[in-house]
Amino acid sequence: MSRQRSPHEADLVERAFRVLPGGTLGNVYLPKEEAFIIRRGQGGHVWDVSGNEYIDYLLGSGPMVLGHAHPAVVKAVQEAVAQGSTFFMTNEPAVLLAEEITRAVPCAEKVRFLSSGTEADFFALRLARAYRRREKVLKFEGGYHGFSDYGAVSILPRQNLPFPQGEINSAGVPKALADLVLVAPYNDLKTTEEIIAHHRDDLAAVIVEPFQRVIPPVPGFLQGLREITRQYGIVLIFDEVVTGFRFAYGGAQEYYGVVPDLATLGKIVGGGYPLSAVVGREEIMHHFDPALERTDGFVPQVGTLSGNPIAAVAGLATLRELRRPGTYQRLFAIGRKVREGLRSALQEAEVPAQVVGEDPLFDVLFTPEPIVDYRSTRKADLRRLHRFNALLRERGILKGQSKFYISLAHTEEDIARTVDAFREVASILAQEG
Repeated sequence: MSRQRSPHEADLVERAFRVLPGGTLGNVYLPKEEAFIIRRGQGGHVWDVSGNEYIDYLLGSGPMVLGHAHPAVVKAVQEAVAQGSTFFMTNEPAVLLAEEITRAVPCAEKVRFLSSGTEADFFALRLARAYRRREKVLKFEGGYHGFSDYGAVSILPRQNLPFPQGEINSAGVPKALADLVLVAPYNDLKTTEEIIAHHRDDLAAVIVEPFQRVIPPVPGFLQGLREITRQYGIVLIFDEVVTGFRFAYGGAQEYYGVVPDLATLGKIVGGGYPLSAVVGREEIMHHFDPALERTDGFVPQVGTLSGNPIAAVAGLATLRELRRPGTYQRLFAIGRKVREGLRSALQEAEVPAQVVGEDPLFDVLFTPEPIVDYRSTRKADLRRLHRFNALLRERGILKGQSKFYISLAHTEEDIARTVDAFREVASILAQEG
């Protein structure tokens, strides 16, 4: 497929590069000659301003698990917005959504709403430090917990520093933060246990994506992490901004059978609107309670749009659809077909690659070696991945720089068109060598 860019879209791209750094919102960056402007989405598809249609596996970076403009979500939002957009006070949809979260998520005894995943991760760490009265936290190399100062440590490290030393990966982050964030290798329980045991008296929390980017946990890793943090009384935080309500209705903690002390939620829980949450054990969440305001244990948190009714009704409508019988079986089945189609296409073309992840969320890494942690992902050919993504876009398949997100709106026709595109692209990559 040859993408056609209309004069209007070309003008919008030029204007975007004039007023937005890099011409981007900070999420997906494309060079000016490849950039395009999204106009609308419906189901599993999006259209750009020029009218080009794409099967969408970006899905707004994951929130749109039902697909774009799902009728139930649209109806709920239209009815709610007619009654007011936000109130900065407790509202009925927020209470109902909090109740549903506590029913769904194993660790959730209390809920505090925020507006973004970065914000939720930041406050989960602050809450753990208040509860434990310790300052250091441990994260896993390459784990994404937003771009707060803490999150920017070893998020995309370029050096193979000795563990638990962290690398600051953003300008503007105080160097002192590297002393407060310990770093361990994901899926390496032995090394992680040694670091935790050595620093147990200084650690407030261990934060982990139970499914790190697209890397599944090896058997026993999450269970071992739960055991050692419980042994030393260290708060275990699951960052479920991505996995919450995606792998199961109770998230990764239900899917993998390991319950943390705190978890962060985002993306799906807001139904495509800005909403996130910190959830967890009541004795830890109690530090948010304003009754503690005059004590040194209080964690103040205020957000203009936290728990706003529009996002809350969108979240409630989305969760209502996800509770329908057979929903997760169908989501996994759709993802399995796309994933297996990708793997088969690459194998048939003899392109060395690993298709890594779970059926609702996966990606390809161009390396013959297994992927188990961040350092193994660095061995993959990033240039070839960028070429793969660009060739898919030319054929009307949209994904992010990394990850295929699967939606319930993707049809059998979408799957067939996607797999045909995989075969074409794999053949081109094989010829290019």
